[in-house]
Amino acid sequence: MSIAERKGRQRAERESRIVAAARLIAERDGWDAVTVRRLAEEIEYSQPVLYSHFENRDAIVSAVALEGFQELTVALREAAHGAAGQENALERVAMAYLGFAVRCPALYEAMFTLPTDLRFADAETRPELRAGFEAIASVVAPFSADVENVTETFWAALHGLAELERSGRIRPGARVERIMLVVRAVIASRNSSLDSHS
Repeated sequence: MSIAERKGRQRAERESRIVAAARLIAERDGWDAVTVRRLAEEIEYSQPVLYSHFENRDAIVSAVALEGFQELTVALREAAHGAAGQENALERVAMAYLGFAVRCPALYEAMFTLPTDLRFADAETRPELRAGFEAIASVVAPFSADVENVTETFWAALHGLAELERSGRIRPGARVERIMLVVRAVIASRNSSLDSHS
């Protein structure tokens, strides 16, 4: 292994430790507790070393969010893969999405609430974010000719439900009923699309 390869590996390992520490602190104490100083103490690096990897806290949050999108994509694909039919795939993906949001609150917050430099729905959207969108689009596609708009709307509905449930503003016991309403709306979008073309 060359010196450059070894240095590259060491750099990647340090970045991985920084991101893992940020996630741990955020899950345990909330994102307000995640500061560069606290991270430096947690992983026993100096603050300048952290800044040599990440420009600021928002860049660390972005790195955490990217990991979150990778994990969410895996969860959504697994949910769709185990489905018995297209409607069941849509339901299972919706349940997996809400389950992820509730199970990983700090990670979900990094992905969707905190300031990051990540760009959505644009030419510079990272592949990790695109993969998450595509995992949802794949189960929406059988029900719509306008896959992009219906996927965005489905995602927005799931995100709204996730945020309301996570904040305790809606009854968690009615999750299945709410998901079924959203799923039926997506399925109905196929019918309304067919009606408009006839």
